[in-house]
Amino acid sequence: MVRGNWQVNAMAQPGVMRGLQSRLKMLARRAARQSLQWDLSQVTALDHIGAQLLWNAWGKKRPDSLVLTRQQKDFFKRLEDAGPLSLPPPPPRRRLLIVIYDWARVGLDHLSGFVALLGQFILDFNRMVRTPRRAPWKEISANIYHIGFQALGITAIVGFLIGVVLSFLSAQQLHTFGGDIYLVNILGMSIIRELGPLLAAILVAGRSGSAITAQLGVMRVTQELDAMEVMGLPHGFRLILPRVIALLIAMPLLVIWTDAIALLGGMTAAQLQLGLSPTYFLQQLPGAVPLPNYLIGLGKGAVFGGLIALVACHFGLRIEPNTESLGQGTTTSVVSAITIVILADAVFAILFSGVGF
Repeated sequence: MVRGNWQVNAMAQPGVMRGLQSRLKMLARRAARQSLQWDLSQVTALDHIGAQLLWNAWGKKRPDSLVLTRQQKDFFKRLEDAGPLSLPPPPPRRRLLIVIYDWARVGLDHLSGFVALLGQFILDFNRMVRTPRRAPWKEISANIYHIGFQALGITAIVGFLIGVVLSFLSAQQLHTFGGDIYLVNILGMSIIRELGPLLAAILVAGRSGSAITAQLGVMRVTQELDAMEVMGLPHGFRLILPRVIALLIAMPLLVIWTDAIALLGGMTAAQLQLGLSPTYFLQQLPGAVPLPNYLIGLGKGAVFGGLIALVACHFGLRIEPNTESLGQGTTTSVVSAITIVILADAVFAILFSGVGF
């Protein structure tokens, strides 16, 4: 005879579940040796959890002798119809060569798509040069404002702090060896030639690259891209070209801005740490950093900007019309853009290793 409340709230009381399980195990062992009569007519309340507990004790089948109320019959009828749970078989283990092959196939697919996008940009640029009156000037201007002007604040804050940190760390080491006057050389070369362009590119890749990918992805989700194709508006000329040109123009300007603010932060720290006056800093800077380093920094900015825009557009146009693909594509775009920028910076360092010294 089974009595009492067999609902989950009653069985969740301290010690109740453990006592029920031990009692049901003992009854299950007795049922294996002799036939038992189960009577649930005195159960005051029963839910699926309590029914499943009894069902498991019965070996997932009705006992030969069982007394149930009408409501209880529905619970056990559903458990009986559900049958045993069957888990799907585990997926087969992928061999290492298959994984490498899949990665290489995906990489080649992205590389071919990126080269095709670059070729389409060159064709669209030639078309714009031949017919400048039909060029998307408004889109280019709007993108320069959003990508360049609205990024001045974040690049100024980060650039100033990087300049302060670099100046403090360099000043400590130089002061140990009595080389305080070389702080201008270290700050000037490192910021103008390397840190300024790289810092601006990473910030723009995270801020504007993700925005470009998300914009194109939303247009895919809302079928605006399909509507443009139906109306005969090419994606490359109206969407890709303005963004790439905007970054090609805005990035060198952002590099100049970031360099200036980072040098201002370094100059401030040099004044506080070593007592180098701003006048001395500004007088020594042109001699410490030859002109080719400025030009290399500006060239890096333009190349980085073009790469960031092309990578963002490449992943934006590949987004599937669902929200999961939108988030995944945006993340992949930012990571890929930053990785490609660092690779391009390494190529610049190798190609121009003997220039500007």
